[in-house]
Amino acid sequence: MSDHHLLPSDAAADQLPDHRRLGRELELFDTDPLIGAGLPYWLPAGAAVRHALEEYVREVERRAGYRHVYSPVLGKRELYELSGHWAHYREDMFPPMELGGDEVVLRPSLCPHHAVMFRSRSRSYRELPLRLAELGGMYRSERSGVLGGLTRVRSIQLNDAHIFCTLDQVADEVRAALGLIREAYRALGIEAARYRLSLPGEGAKYVADPEMWRRAGELLVGALDEAGIEYQSEQGEAAFYGPKIDVQIVDPAGREATLSTIQVDFHQPARFDLHYIGADGAKHRPVMVHRAVIGSVERAMAHLIEQHAGAFPAWLAPVQLVAVPLGGDEVAAAAELVERCLAAGLRAELVLPEEGSLGARIRAHRLVPYQAVIGRREVAVGSAALRLRDGRRPGELPVAELVERVGALVAARQVALWDEPREQAAVSGQPRAGRRDARAMI
Repeated sequence: MSDHHLLPSDAAADQLPDHRRLGRELELFDTDPLIGAGLPYWLPAGAAVRHALEEYVREVERRAGYRHVYSPVLGKRELYELSGHWAHYREDMFPPMELGGDEVVLRPSLCPHHAVMFRSRSRSYRELPLRLAELGGMYRSERSGVLGGLTRVRSIQLNDAHIFCTLDQVADEVRAALGLIREAYRALGIEAARYRLSLPGEGAKYVADPEMWRRAGELLVGALDEAGIEYQSEQGEAAFYGPKIDVQIVDPAGREATLSTIQVDFHQPARFDLHYIGADGAKHRPVMVHRAVIGSVERAMAHLIEQHAGAFPAWLAPVQLVAVPLGGDEVAAAAELVERCLAAGLRAELVLPEEGSLGARIRAHRLVPYQAVIGRREVAVGSAALRLRDGRRPGELPVAELVERVGALVAARQVALWDEPREQAAVSGQPRAGRRDARAMI
């Protein structure tokens, strides 16, 4: 488990990372009453982290055979009546708006739009599984009392995907989605607290079709068992149309939330009369697998801010490298280093001497993964003295090599800041600061 869970149980609340406080202190995001509750806006630093996160997810999905789409955030009321959202989810939806004689609704989910895309033309079994992915906006009418920072918002950017497949392909698709989730968690430096099999409860909230629930549940259980994943079953946590696997995370205060989900859905393919032409020339009904690798971008960002206390993995950091000239004579060389970093795709900034002493400037940028110090000697030989955020000093490197190595580490999207052996890190005599040390510096 992360070191957050090693904190004493009686630790003061202000010792725990809180994404609402950190988000404002680090100028990642904020809210304003004029915009409205549950509607955060993203500042440049937060937008940079969010963009890196979204690009990572798109790339992971692309490599896994997903095809990305865009769909509108509005839909006619009839769309959600057909999908079942209007009957089972209306209390969480914004009220309809009159538009040209129609009633249109801000969508609470992306799945109806993707179902319409699937049925936009005839499909063959040779196209399956068809994996449609979208980082799309959706809106939920959350009550004011449950809104909180980025974890419960009214405007949500969802990392959503819908896989249209045959019944025989469902198990493989669920296992593959579980693999994507695990891969993403490794790159993000987070871990699952537990896996939950979310089953229906009592009442009209859930579609009344016991056989459908049984079949979908068996498919999810089989995938979990084959993947060797331990899980707990809980009643009353399913989607209205089917059971799901929920990947649960825990924040530093011990609060649990769902981040990633996988759902098996027989309901909406039937409601939308989806079909494909099989090898026998007949029409067959596909199964719809819903999955979200990182869930909502907002909740994922909240967890990342707290998990790393603002000291993000280098590939996510708002600024990845700062060039720090010792004095005015070295500013030109430091500016050139920044330009080379920007050309290499890195997020880099120049820290001018008038911003303070060397120590003050290093402390002011303590959450930046890489700090390149340039003095008279470094200018003479075309190098920079590299410092890492955790206190290690890999030493003096030629500028070209420094840019290449930092660029490679960022491109690899790993949590580690440097690829040197542990024993080499001790040579510098610098302490190896952990996440708790990073929090103490904030």
